[in-house]
Amino acid sequence: MSANPFLWLISEVIWLYIYIVIAAVIMSWLVGLNVVNSRNDLVRAVGNFLYQVTEPALAPIRNRLPNMGGIDFSPMILIIGLIFLDKLVFWAYLHLFIY
Repeated sequence: MSANPFLWLISEVIWLYIYIVIAAVIMSWLVGLNVVNSRNDLVRAVGNFLYQVTEPALAPIRNRLPNMGGIDFSPMILIIGLIFLDKLVFWAYLHLFIY
């Protein structure tokens, strides 16, 4: 999107984290629906990794949201926030450093 390698790196890290959040959501659905066996060592290791990587960002959002009756909107809010951050970084670079 830009010739600046630092902007490219920031954007790629943001999008990598978005994909990790999506993977964590899918993993929680698969475990919750008993599609995958959470007693399997590989499944447990992947699930634990995804949980530990995403929970520090999702927990504060969950704490601020009202109880939705078992539906967790925190990953969606986090993803929207990360996409906003990605766009904001490029906007700030263009408007603060180029002009």
